[in-house]
Amino acid sequence: MGVPVDVRQRISNIYSALRPAEKAVASYIRDHYDDIASLTVSDLAQAADVSQPTVIRFARKLGFNGYREMRYVLKHPTENPQSFDPLEGFDLHPWDKIDDVPAKAVAGAKSMLDDMLESLSSKEYRKAIGLLNKARIIDIYGVENSIVPANDLLTKLTYLGLQCRMHTDAYLQQISAGHLTDEDVAIAFSYSGSSEDTVKAIRLARNQGAKTIAITNATGTPLGNWADVCLYAGHGERTIYGNAIFSRVSHIAIVDMLYMGLILSNYADYSAKLDESGRYIRDKVFHG
Repeated sequence: MGVPVDVRQRISNIYSALRPAEKAVASYIRDHYDDIASLTVSDLAQAADVSQPTVIRFARKLGFNGYREMRYVLKHPTENPQSFDPLEGFDLHPWDKIDDVPAKAVAGAKSMLDDMLESLSSKEYRKAIGLLNKARIIDIYGVENSIVPANDLLTKLTYLGLQCRMHTDAYLQQISAGHLTDEDVAIAFSYSGSSEDTVKAIRLARNQGAKTIAITNATGTPLGNWADVCLYAGHGERTIYGNAIFSRVSHIAIVDMLYMGLILSNYADYSAKLDESGRYIRDKVFHG
């Protein structure tokens, strides 16, 4: 935890470099320090006889993202705002409004997808498509939040008529891996690449002769060491707390890529399989 922000000290540090209108804001804040937290941006602008953009620009010169952040710090003088970051890398702070969340969530997802696209190797992607195409059985592993993309992959590959299996129980994942052969493929999801149960399963699958695919966000990990193919969903630069929860955004994107890549690799056959799968569940549509 860092040292709480001292707004007055920040003002003193930059005061000489401020424009006249910004100095008016600084002076008003210093003279009415205990009252500023209760003022809106328009209130402060009116009190200091400046424009609202001037107040916002002044707050940013102090190192804040805007006036709302500065006001929050003034309301909570003993709290270090940088210590409150439950979604690290997703720019969510206690002074934000609920209405800001959709845009922030979308921005975070876009950032992760851009990172994934830059990290993904086309060569490894093509290898993964080839392995899945030839597999007798496809075993899928993951724990906790990685179950989300793992289950999505199971659904999509099953629709294509491929023989897949996935257990949410870690013990059963290892038992399943122990019964694989050199005709099979194991594919594992782990943001950190170090989830113990997932690593154990893919290691066992590899020892049984199966080909292995890892989907992760970090290089040089135990999961990657036991994988024939690694599909990186990011550079692993963000901390795991928070981001591991949201890794499903980029991991599910990779699932979609594998699904579309398989269809394209044998379009006639897989499109026919999809038609068959659709016929089998046609009677499940609710007609009211």
